[in-house]
Amino acid sequence: MSIDVLSSSRPALPPRASWRDYLQMARLDHMTKHVFILPGLVLAWVLRNPPLDDLLPSLLLGFASAVLIASANYIINEWLDREFDAFHPDKSKRPAVNVSMTPLPVYASYTACVAVGLLLAWQLGPVFFVTSVLFWLSGVVYNVKPLRSKDKAYLDVLSESLNNPIRLMLGWGMVEHTTVAPASLLLAYWMGGAFLMGAKRLSEYREIAAGPGVEVLHRYRRSFQHYTEERLTISCFTYALLATLLIGVFMVKYRIEFLIACPLIIALFAQYLALSMRAGSVAQKPEKLFREKRLMALTGATVAALMVAGLVDLPFLQSFTEPHYITVQRGAR
Repeated sequence: MSIDVLSSSRPALPPRASWRDYLQMARLDHMTKHVFILPGLVLAWVLRNPPLDDLLPSLLLGFASAVLIASANYIINEWLDREFDAFHPDKSKRPAVNVSMTPLPVYASYTACVAVGLLLAWQLGPVFFVTSVLFWLSGVVYNVKPLRSKDKAYLDVLSESLNNPIRLMLGWGMVEHTTVAPASLLLAYWMGGAFLMGAKRLSEYREIAAGPGVEVLHRYRRSFQHYTEERLTISCFTYALLATLLIGVFMVKYRIEFLIACPLIIALFAQYLALSMRAGSVAQKPEKLFREKRLMALTGATVAALMVAGLVDLPFLQSFTEPHYITVQRGAR
């Protein structure tokens, strides 16, 4: 009888991981995030007019490479974060938290994804390959000690959002093999991504602080020890302002016609910030943003406006790039 009591008091061991659990760590359902590659494709075509020979094979190789390297980053992220994710309401459901995994399959799948992803990237030329290496290294810097930028306030957002300009360059490199996208465009894309990641942090802070409490946030991620709701909100405004400033610089230097899309771009920022304020916000799960009908409608309208602006010349807009003064004539005495 005493033996039964002792055995029943022991904590249940987590089940052993299946191959599906290891596969789930690659987060193939997050492939929707690669939509940030598409503007790079379009802008390279509009600004550089590259030859589009063998376009389909380049796209297939490029997207396959991007998916594999992103999966490698997700694998190492989930494995190294498993103790911290246990404190997060949603991430605590991940396989690495709930089942017993062994290091060998994790590191083997991580290595295989990196190796095959970079091998495919090599086939597309130096621009795409170097960008892919940076894509992989961004995951190392973000997740692996002693760097582990995700634990440092503000640096966590800035380092994670680097994936935005990297993805833009992946799209650019699929069709344009000899140049790099304009610096103003890359910086604008970076700050736009920082706004998205800042809004994600703000949404997490509001929801967890109102539920389990701020102490749980501190256990989940060290960077939250410095954050407050006020600081996160201010940072979102700062990133949005920097993004719009840099977009303006890019337009003046390369194609002022993109100005017609500016009201829609500003509306996108506003709508996304509004989403981050909701309980259970989808801003915490960017891979599910396509379910937000209003946001998708705005995104579609913005893409359409940018495509029109890229194809149609509007000479009257050139006046916005030139200085003008209103002259006031003095009346006769």
